[in-house]
Amino acid sequence: MVYEHEEIERGDPMERKITYFEDMGSQNTEATFKLVKERLELSKIQKLVIASTTGETARKALDFFGGKGVQLVIIPHQFGFKRENKFPQELVKELHEAGHRVHFGTMLFHTDGLYASNAPSLIANVLRCFSQGVKVCFEIVMMAADAGLLAEGETVIAIAGTGMGSDTAMSMRAASSQHMRKIRVHEIICKPLNPISIDEIIEAAKQERAQGDYDFRLSN
Repeated sequence: MVYEHEEIERGDPMERKITYFEDMGSQNTEATFKLVKERLELSKIQKLVIASTTGETARKALDFFGGKGVQLVIIPHQFGFKRENKFPQELVKELHEAGHRVHFGTMLFHTDGLYASNAPSLIANVLRCFSQGVKVCFEIVMMAADAGLLAEGETVIAIAGTGMGSDTAMSMRAASSQHMRKIRVHEIICKPLNPISIDEIIEAAKQERAQGDYDFRLSN
């Protein structure tokens, strides 16, 4: 059955499977991609928005989803977030040549200092109650929409993870950061059952900042 969320009548019941991973991290990447592929076969979704810091997850996604009729929108760290951006430029070129996109945009939930407000961190921490990947999915979908790589209201699948790899995927309706109230989660495809706590994330960030190499935002 092929479905689109816009065509579902109000009140009509609908059942979808959600997969919960007992552990977080890169060991779930292949399983996450397979679950996303199953959803793609049931939908008309044409774009995947994927978090990738070092390019490892982007490379795996290119190999796995290449030739399946979907466009990858890869979101690495913005330049200047760390001393060195680890996403390889040769992979950027390869992705572009294959018809995909890579966007090095401002990481919206890391702008407290820019706007003299802690609202971005407050929003991020609420989303982290679901999982780190859920927080990142919201962030990268808005970043891609801000860059014009997604249309307002377009249904996409966002893929992210906890520290490394992918362990979270959601079907979402895209919106820009200027219209954040319009963003929607249609379906949670998969996520960790017991996500890392906010206190653990804050402590990891403090340790990495002390080492001058903060990197707890996206997936590899």
